[in-house]
Amino acid sequence: EKFQVDVHPAAKMGRGIMLDHATGVVIGESAVVGDNVSMLHGVTLGGSGKGRGDRHPKIGNGVLLGAGAVILGPVSVGHCSKVGAGSVVLTDVPPRHVAVGVPARYIPLPKRNDEPVKTMDQVTISFDI
Repeated sequence: EKFQVDVHPAAKMGRGIMLDHATGVVIGESAVVGDNVSMLHGVTLGGSGKGRGDRHPKIGNGVLLGAGAVILGPVSVGHCSKVGAGSVVLTDVPPRHVAVGVPARYIPLPKRNDEPVKTMDQVTISFDI
């Protein structure tokens, strides 16, 4: 409570996770967070309803979750993706995509880009045109 971070003890957490300005981070019971994931303040990995079982998000490796991002239900955020600040994710995010908006829409990332967590770039979306 002192740091306003709520990680359920049953949540599965990978290695190399960074909670940047962790205030307000909530990670639910059946959530899974992969390796080398960065979460900024106010991120919610929330459940869908009060039922038991798998009802929280699964976050892939190398994912960047922007400030105030909300991912709800048993959805997957694919490896090397990023979720924009304030976005609400309600369906699966494919690997190497950016999820932005409410509800989130998905934009592919160029294959030449590094893992989003390596640059921590939350603003630039580059396209191959």
